[in-house]
Amino acid sequence: MKIAVGCDPNAEEFKQQLIPFIEKLGHEVTDFGSDDSIYANVAIEVAENVAAKKFDRGILFCGTGIGVMLAANKVKGAYAAVVGDVYSAQRACLSNNCNIITIGSQVTGYKKAEVMIEEYLKATYVYNERSGKKVDRILEYERTH
Repeated sequence: MKIAVGCDPNAEEFKQQLIPFIEKLGHEVTDFGSDDSIYANVAIEVAENVAAKKFDRGILFCGTGIGVMLAANKVKGAYAAVVGDVYSAQRACLSNNCNIITIGSQVTGYKKAEVMIEEYLKATYVYNERSGKKVDRILEYERTH
């Protein structure tokens, strides 16, 4: 898959340590940088590119993962979830069809981040009775507002 990554300046070292791991999993990574202290700018850029389907998925980093998640979710067609555990990383895709995950560099260790990223990227959303109607409702609201 083609993966877009980005972060705020505080998470640059964290992101740089994780990019080779993502590539080792067999994915092509494009780094959208971290120089802008306004984290929303890089989050929006990554989200726009993922929503436009130039990338299969996105991964964003900031101190908690919350700020970049909020910014990314303002982009139509971008569905970002902050993840802090492996189960949430899996369910972001499997239950919610999220095309972006966000991770907090100041609250998550590298090894845990690796496992969360690997599990998220292994997951494939399949429409199903349990989650499908919930995802449909989100998409319906987005289309009509």
